[in-house]
Amino acid sequence: MRASSLSRTLPLMALLALLPLTAYGQGQVVGRPAKGARPGPALSDQNATGIVAVVNGDVISAGDVNNRRRLFALSTGLPVSNDVLDRLTSQVTRQLIDERLRLQEAQRRHIVVQDKEIAQAIAEVEGRNNMQPGQLARQLSSNGIEMRTLIDQFRVQIAWNRVLRQLVAERGEPSDADVAEQVNQIKAQQGQQEFHLGEIFTPVPSPTQDSEARRFIDTVIQQLRAGAPFAVIAAQFSQSQTALSGGELGWVKAYDLDPAVLRIAKEMPVGAVSNPIKVPGGYSVITLRGKREVGKDVTTVMNVRQAFLPFTTRLNPQAPTPQQLEQLATAKRISSTVTSCPAMEAANDAAGKVRPSDPGEIHLETVGNPQMQQLLAGLTVGKPSPPLPTEDGIAVILVCSREQKTQGIPSRGAILDKIFADRLELSSRQLMRDLQRRAVIDQRA
Repeated sequence: MRASSLSRTLPLMALLALLPLTAYGQGQVVGRPAKGARPGPALSDQNATGIVAVVNGDVISAGDVNNRRRLFALSTGLPVSNDVLDRLTSQVTRQLIDERLRLQEAQRRHIVVQDKEIAQAIAEVEGRNNMQPGQLARQLSSNGIEMRTLIDQFRVQIAWNRVLRQLVAERGEPSDADVAEQVNQIKAQQGQQEFHLGEIFTPVPSPTQDSEARRFIDTVIQQLRAGAPFAVIAAQFSQSQTALSGGELGWVKAYDLDPAVLRIAKEMPVGAVSNPIKVPGGYSVITLRGKREVGKDVTTVMNVRQAFLPFTTRLNPQAPTPQQLEQLATAKRISSTVTSCPAMEAANDAAGKVRPSDPGEIHLETVGNPQMQQLLAGLTVGKPSPPLPTEDGIAVILVCSREQKTQGIPSRGAILDKIFADRLELSSRQLMRDLQRRAVIDQRA
């Protein structure tokens, strides 16, 4: 995957990092039935070893389905009742089948996700939710959900992303002609609207599954309009690659949108959640976060420098090595003493120049990671950031300049990133259709 050198130095957004652990405005644990409500019978309570589907010889059990639908209810604030769980069952089963196909493809390509990578993802979830180590597992257990459910979801998402990286890498880097085509399209759109969108995509592999997909989407929309965070729902159930960033599409020009989506986006007020939109391969639900005119909007342009201190082994936040602690101490010194861009460049050189000190011009509004965007927006010019640990090192960032400019043609790097993201999404949908077509699936419930 192509990414800017700056974005690679910052913590990855955990796929389920926004998992809410208290009900919205209720002061109660999400997923526990309200007083007097009748909890629905868990599939695992009925027959935990019952077979729901067999995917190329791999079994999906009733317990697997029950755990995942309860996780969804927990994440969105839905009551764990018979009616709710029944509405979720078909779509959850379909998602587990697709996940099994993705994992099988990763295994065929000899892609292995290490246990320590899963542990790191879980630690990030706990850290973002101000939880102690192990608290997430206890929280899920108290709501009748096995921790294995979350672990399996992380494993599939990480492995599938690597599969797609391989596919896109096989096509080679975008050519100058590819970039020129994008530039011409942008120039042709000058003065027209573009939209800041979030999306949730639900595939419909066959017409016979349309009605169950619609029932599921209606449940999703109901929860979104009741206040469930869009990013949480997208991370849990969107089948687009944007699920990795909570459904964030960023600023999208009209020519990049499906005509049906564009028609709705033009009519929506900012902050609204759409009804289901029929698109090729399934349904999309979008939320509109902003509108502006191409080429006429004002953007915040930043020039930064960074020092990156690498780790010799991957970070385990619960057991940092002496080398990692030493790098942290060095990063703290840099953060407290460096006051100029040349000095930050020197600090990066002293650290081995593993990453370039200058990541290039940054347009703040186009930074996809909300945490990163908030960090950059809050930094004072000439004052370094605190140490920013990742699994492979620690970064310290210094803002050299910040100014307001009228947005013109994006940088070559931004255009390349967009081309890569488009290829990633296209590869994902094409490969999934191929895997579904070739699979032997025996769905029994």
